[in-house]
Amino acid sequence: MTLNCLGNLIDLSTPRVMGILNIAPDSFHDGGRYSQERKWLAQAGKMLEDGATFIDVGGYSSRPDATHISTEEELKRVLPVVQSLITHFPGVIISIDSFRSEVARVVLDMGVAIVNDISGGHADAKMLALAKEYQVPLILMHMKGTPQTMRKMTEYDNLLEEVLLYFSERLAKAHALGINDIVIDPGFGFAKTTEQNFELLDQLGLFQTLEAPVLVGVSRKSMIYKTLGESPKEALNGTSALHMSALERGANILRAHDVKEAMDCITLHEKLKKGAKHNLA
Repeated sequence: MTLNCLGNLIDLSTPRVMGILNIAPDSFHDGGRYSQERKWLAQAGKMLEDGATFIDVGGYSSRPDATHISTEEELKRVLPVVQSLITHFPGVIISIDSFRSEVARVVLDMGVAIVNDISGGHADAKMLALAKEYQVPLILMHMKGTPQTMRKMTEYDNLLEEVLLYFSERLAKAHALGINDIVIDPGFGFAKTTEQNFELLDQLGLFQTLEAPVLVGVSRKSMIYKTLGESPKEALNGTSALHMSALERGANILRAHDVKEAMDCITLHEKLKKGAKHNLA
């Protein structure tokens, strides 16, 4: 599997890490931490040095019950960051974490290479066509409702069946439009209880039937810290444990706050795979 990021072909046969750069002041783990240029540049530089292939920039907090902001406010937050990263890190592959085509279009014109849409293209009907127009990879996540309502939308007759059907429909629509590079994200924590999140992770291997790269975003989320009786700040060890589980079940991209630790998981997992192949030979 590969992703064509503005002519840069990214091989996903070895899993990759997408570093999280949240600009929203109310993000659940790092809200407000990177509001100054020297701070976001230092964090982006560290993530790239630690091995991140992609940097995911987001200005709209999607945590449960997050404050809804205008398109203008979202652009005000992300534009200086995108421009700064492109200037200081030539060739950096930036993903924009937004469900608004207006925001995505502006940053795509600046050189952003991937669109990461938590709504799976449902919140803005123009998003799929935009990805086709710019020929960029599109990450489609599963979610019901909005960040403001999703806590109340965790009822499923069959969780796995509904999520798989959701992606089958989304992929069919995207492919029909001529979008070639699509990544699917099961949406851990989005309209799902802790138990449902673990069920989804346990059965992650089923998503390989969709023949699309799978992105896993569990970094420091409540399914970890609530289960362990910790805070997001204390959830790094739990994150690494679930990252290894995700890799064992076929994850292609780990979206993570802590890039070095995620890369360590990938390195060890690849070593395990080589050991298993050696024993079978």
